[in-house]
Amino acid sequence: MLAAELSGTPGVEVVSSLAGRVREPMLPEGEVRIGGFGGVDGLRNWLSDNVIDAIVDATHPFAAQITRNAVAAAAAVDVPILVLRRAPWQPEPGDRWIPMASLADAAEQTAALGDRVFLTIGRQEVDAFAGLTDVWFLVRAIDPPTVAMPPQHELLLERGPFTVDHEIDLMRTHRIQVLVTKNSGGSLTEAKLAAARELSIPVVMVQRPALPDGVEVVHSPADAADWVRRLPD
Repeated sequence: MLAAELSGTPGVEVVSSLAGRVREPMLPEGEVRIGGFGGVDGLRNWLSDNVIDAIVDATHPFAAQITRNAVAAAAAVDVPILVLRRAPWQPEPGDRWIPMASLADAAEQTAALGDRVFLTIGRQEVDAFAGLTDVWFLVRAIDPPTVAMPPQHELLLERGPFTVDHEIDLMRTHRIQVLVTKNSGGSLTEAKLAAARELSIPVVMVQRPALPDGVEVVHSPADAADWVRRLPD
């Protein structure tokens, strides 16, 4: 993690901000604040009040509004900003990926592919599938969803990392016919893709939202740490 990469760097103080959407988050090293800022204006004021010199936006690849707010606030107070995003997953030989631009599109496509679906999109947007009354869902999340759920579902509360064997056994046990996921990247939940490949299960893959124009992006904490170290004093 970035905070660990920068730990002990002379002249660098790191404040990590977590949105607070997970009940028991994995905390980074050093100072941590939890909770939102109140939009662009709230973040801008916080940056000014705390004399922040730079921002590294390391939010989830699908947290598009947070990134837009961060870019706008950084411009307002004239501080540099970097986006740290883990690299997206790429299809491999044998994969049966079906790219979708949105969760609404994914829900429409899912109904045509099978009636037993493994839904791994987090807990906040499960309601995009709530109208599929003839489909059974295995819904996996870290915390219970607080939105509308599909009428036929089983909720599985698990936190990665997962092994390929675990995912294969899970999909076989629940007779999964379709996997629905977001292209979040990273290794914690990548095993489900290998399991789907092994079982020849189609994957409805929701693509990432576009980043704001002109923003600089890196894909590793080490590269983000190098960016911070190169900033002028």
